[in-house]
Amino acid sequence: MRRPEQILDELLVLECQNGDRAALELLVERWQPRLLRLARRLTQGDEAGEAVQEAWLAIVRGLGRLEDPARFGTWAYRIVAFKCADWIRQRQRGRRMEQRVTAQPQPVASKIGVAETGADETGAEGDIAALRAALRRLPPSHRAILEMHYLDELPVAEIAAVLGIPIGTVKSRLFHARKRLRATLEEAS
Repeated sequence: MRRPEQILDELLVLECQNGDRAALELLVERWQPRLLRLARRLTQGDEAGEAVQEAWLAIVRGLGRLEDPARFGTWAYRIVAFKCADWIRQRQRGRRMEQRVTAQPQPVASKIGVAETGADETGAEGDIAALRAALRRLPPSHRAILEMHYLDELPVAEIAAVLGIPIGTVKSRLFHARKRLRATLEEAS
């Protein structure tokens, strides 16, 4: 059963396809926080805003060609994922070029330690703080897939469509990400 939010998004997409600027503004207002959250996860927060801005340009240009308005969310997430991947590739290319120019090795990143929690954090608050700290220590790919599934409540099939990978791969990555998160939490305790 579709939720009212999904129906509203479909209606907004249809209105946008008919040239309604107010519908586009509302669609951007509704989706900007979600797309920005995904971009922050995929880029580790670096320049996420730029990736989302580029994604919105692609979304607006391609909106007229979107045949199924019900697929807008998956389609938009996928565009953001591609723009983030482009941004990461550009950043890596820049780093390699910088390394060649300076001819000095990159400094080794310091090992991430266990997050400190205040003495006043007890019970559920302490658990939440520990969970957030453990999530921050996960690789971006693990963190992103866990957050898409548990925080954004995307089903496995939609995550697969967003990332452009098979459903089985999403399930496997979720399994390994949960396993790694559990190990990270156990290390911290």
